[in-house]
Amino acid sequence: MVSSTTLPPISSLPTVDHETLKSVLDTLFEPTEDLHALAIPTIQDGPPSASYASLIEHVGSLMFQLSNSSTPDARKKLHGILGSHPRLGEKKVDSAQSRAEQAHLNTSDGSGEKEEEASKLKALNEEYEARFPGLRYVVFVNGRSRAVVMQNMRERIDRGDIHAEEQEAIQAMVDIALDRANKLQPTS
Repeated sequence: MVSSTTLPPISSLPTVDHETLKSVLDTLFEPTEDLHALAIPTIQDGPPSASYASLIEHVGSLMFQLSNSSTPDARKKLHGILGSHPRLGEKKVDSAQSRAEQAHLNTSDGSGEKEEEASKLKALNEEYEARFPGLRYVVFVNGRSRAVVMQNMRERIDRGDIHAEEQEAIQAMVDIALDRANKLQPTS
């Protein structure tokens, strides 16, 4: 299993056990069997990745291939992967990485303003998921304020383009994974 503070050396991935690969993918992205089924065979059978960045970019390209497919099975797999991300502003988030990344979105200053924003964010999540069934809003928060994130969410809902939404969500997952890998790689 992967430690919550480090990732195994990239050179070890082609030979580690299935559970370790799942744990690495869960740490970088989010836990989902659809991503495991998509990525693990290419990690085990393909040439070794030179870096976590190249591995993440490869997994992203596999997701982009799914988004460009017109088959219902590919769409279902992609939506399973994208839907694995926790909702922004959720009180209960299983992933330690997501919890840390969203921490400032979930804090209250006691003024009631944060609670009102949290309520608006919850409503936007619901509207987003009604507009794009099977998807979750995914964005690389990267320290942006709740107001900025909600503005982006509003724009994406209003745009109403599911293919563009899939593309943005995939890129956000790649950006999030790259950030996580930078923080979790061994320093030796």
